[in-house]
Amino acid sequence: MHSPKLKAASFAALAAMGAFAITAGAPLAAHNHGSKSAPMAQKTIVDTAVGTGVHTTLVAAVKAADLVDTLSGPGPFTVFAPVDSAFSALPSGTVENLLQPAQKPTLTKVLTYHVVAGRVPAAQLVQAIRQGGGSYEIKTVAGQTLTARLDGNTVAITDAAGRTSRVTQTDVKATNGVIHVTDGVFLPS
Repeated sequence: MHSPKLKAASFAALAAMGAFAITAGAPLAAHNHGSKSAPMAQKTIVDTAVGTGVHTTLVAAVKAADLVDTLSGPGPFTVFAPVDSAFSALPSGTVENLLQPAQKPTLTKVLTYHVVAGRVPAAQLVQAIRQGGGSYEIKTVAGQTLTARLDGNTVAITDAAGRTSRVTQTDVKATNGVIHVTDGVFLPS
């Protein structure tokens, strides 16, 4: 038998996941971009990432790099936000090493490699890929580029290390920009 507290906690967890699913949108499908407008965002990029429950490592890294104020500022920014499992897929010890105070410059470079100045919704990114003949180079705040392509109806992004990640959720709105959720961590050169 389940206790009332367990039932309430389960319901709260389901409600939170449902709310995230509604605000996060569906996987990137090129044929339906812009067909529905999402609700107005009420939180910054950092607050939104904190609330997802799948960006714990990213939020810890943003805090360790002292980027909370920047990514909570007016922006606007587009953030390609790796989920926790993306960080877990990195070689053993990578995340722990990057979170060390002595590694702050490297961590900052890795994190800003996931940030683009300006608000770039998925429909705009897909259009740029198509106009670019199948690929589009994205200039990041770190000063390096990412290459975006379509893999079927999904945006795939290749980093400087040649690793390809996929955008799994698009257009998560924040007051100071937009988040596109990725299944991989981008590594700069």
